Formats: sequence, structure tokens, C-alpha cells
Amino acid sequence: MRDNMHLMTQMTPWARKLGFRVTRIERAHVWGVQPWSADFSGDPDTGVIHGGVITSFLDNLSGMACGAALEQFRAVATLDLRIDYMRPADQGRDIIGEAHCYHLTRTIAFTHAWAYHESRDKVIATASAAFAINKIRAPSSAGSF
Repeated sequence: MRDNMHLMTQMTPWARKLGFRVTRIERAHVWGVQPWSADFSGDPDTGVIHGGVITSFLDNLSGMACGAALEQFRAVATLDLRIDYMRPADQGRDIIGEAHCYHLTRTIAFTHAWAYHESRDKVIATASAAFAINKIRAPSSAGSF
């Protein structure tokens, strides 16, 4: 399971560009860190990280939580994603992300995710998502998952 999670961050160009890393994996639950970078600033005056970076981070972690919930690795695709922003991230600080796959059907996985600095008591953003669970297939020669 861990190898596939690492592949997901390395094989997806946008995830690779963001540079986030998975720090912990448990059944149906994934944690990660999105490093702060001035390149990701949405406002040059404040240095606050752009909301799209947080959205991408939580979307990727949520997909990985789906993978961590499945008995056998299968690629998933985002069907629906809702982000609620509670406050801006602090300039210069990494963001911790956490995602949980709380329900699986035969074809759909449902997740909740959180972005924060210290704890979920003071979140930056939350996410709720639904993912299509793709059929098992052999990897292509291009190395996709």
C-alpha cells in the first residue's frame, strides 16, 4: 500500500510540482505535509498560500485515503469535491493534511479531509469528496497507476 501511495505523488505531475509528502498511512486514513513556498503564494503582499494548492493537496490526500481503504489497490478519480476555507494559512508555515475514507460502495468512495497547522481544532480548510473506484487494470507501459 505504501509503495502505491508514493507512486501517486511521483506519477502525478501536479502533485510532484507541489512537493507534498505522505507522512503516515493507516487503514482508510492518510496524513501528509504540504511545504510552504513563496512560489505558491496567492497574494504577494501577505505570502498566503494560494487556495488552489490547498485544494490540490486535500484532493490528492483524499484519493490516497480511498486507496488505503481498499483491499486491493485501484486507481480512483474525483467525482465531486467541496472545499470550505475557514482561514488563510500562515505565511512561511507548512500545512498538515489529513484525509479519511469513511464509506465505500462497490464503485464510489467517500472522504473527509482537513488542512491545518497544529491540529484540527483550528483548521485552514475542510474537504468532502466522492471518488469513482476504477476497475483493476494492468499498469500501462508509460508507468501510470
